[in-house]
Amino acid sequence: MRKLLLLTALLLTASPAAAQWLDLPLKNVPLLPDGRPNLKAPTPMTRDGKPDLSGVWWVPFVSPEADVPGAVPKYLLNLASDLKPGEVVMLPWAQAFIKEQIASFGKNHPVSRCLPPGVPLSYTTPVPFKIVQTPELVVMLYEYSNSFRQVFVDGRTLPADPLPTWVGYSVGRWEGDVLVVETTGFNDRTWLDGVGHPHTEALRITERYRRQDIAHMSIQITIDDPKTYVKPWTTTIATELSTRTDVMEYVCAENLPSVSPSTPQRP
Repeated sequence: MRKLLLLTALLLTASPAAAQWLDLPLKNVPLLPDGRPNLKAPTPMTRDGKPDLSGVWWVPFVSPEADVPGAVPKYLLNLASDLKPGEVVMLPWAQAFIKEQIASFGKNHPVSRCLPPGVPLSYTTPVPFKIVQTPELVVMLYEYSNSFRQVFVDGRTLPADPLPTWVGYSVGRWEGDVLVVETTGFNDRTWLDGVGHPHTEALRITERYRRQDIAHMSIQITIDDPKTYVKPWTTTIATELSTRTDVMEYVCAENLPSVSPSTPQRP
């Protein structure tokens, strides 16, 4: 456990300061009679009848010490933390890789050199990310890495021979009230989490975004990389709407603490 905590400290070299871009109710969040956000309000819908995923979201700290300052953000640390033994089966090279990273306290983690964290690490970190939704394009803005993704919902297919990138190429489709996002074309220079679950350029990620109500959205993540894992594996994380802040600039300087001035606050 001590090694895992040190890995977390490496990834979050500086705790975000309690600063906010805004401190007023967002216009698209209904209020209760006492002025507080109505977190049980139904999911807002777009003009074309789709659930509106737009908003500022974050993955809260989830651990036995949940909501206690200093609690470990478990999905940042280990994306597979909710899964049972045998659900994530790594090939020998990947088993050796992750053991090495844990033994070395994660000193080789790409983000320690200010490299982009990739997917899903960009949003499993407990720092806000923003979704902007249009009928044919969903944009995701990640404060933690100061990066973005474009999810094309215009009917296009994934490129057959993409140039490998940090966040890959994403296309989406609606299955009822769920946005299904398929992403390929990753390079092999990112890790899936803090403990070092690796991947190769063969990685394919399928995400299923479901907004249960105005304040809660789940993201089901399926990792499929036959060059790293014996079989695909799936986990689901919960996100919460942040009603009193917005994403801000995040700066990473190698060998210096990363700076992110925005911390989500519970309504």
